[in-house]
Amino acid sequence: MSTEDNANQEEIVKTEDTNPTVDSSPSSGGSFISSFLSLKETNPKVFFGSIGGIVVLLVLMMSMGGSSSKPLLTGPVLKDLVIGQQYTLKSANSYDPSATVRLVGTPGTIAAYDDTEEADRAGVCQHIPQGTPVSVLEFSDAYGKQKAYAKVRIENGDCKGNEAWALAIDIQ
Repeated sequence: MSTEDNANQEEIVKTEDTNPTVDSSPSSGGSFISSFLSLKETNPKVFFGSIGGIVVLLVLMMSMGGSSSKPLLTGPVLKDLVIGQQYTLKSANSYDPSATVRLVGTPGTIAAYDDTEEADRAGVCQHIPQGTPVSVLEFSDAYGKQKAYAKVRIENGDCKGNEAWALAIDIQ
């Protein structure tokens, strides 16, 4: 190669390097970030204002989600129980119609109940079928909640006339 060819090659390389239309995406992303960060030094109001605007848009987008056509989730209805009234037993934690409601001799012992043991199911009038009519006799407070437990008298079935304590949420 001659020196003239080398000089032509260098001019071509120089013109390609100074061509403003050639732009690669990594350098443009980096230049955007660097220009945005330099905005913090030159004009902090615009910098922090744009960050605040983005945060406000995100909060609005999150709060506007959902629609009113979705069904509402419902749980067990807590009734305001009255002494002397008749109610039925309904387990608040089970959708199985054959589930039973646990009755105990002392309020608060339900928390110590272990469902893994089957031996206590043979006890008389401890597991009452759902739908059994009962009358409320008195209430007991527990854990800072009034009327957490209710003393009931069974009005129907094999255990008719027996009295025991049940969770108030299991009385409907």
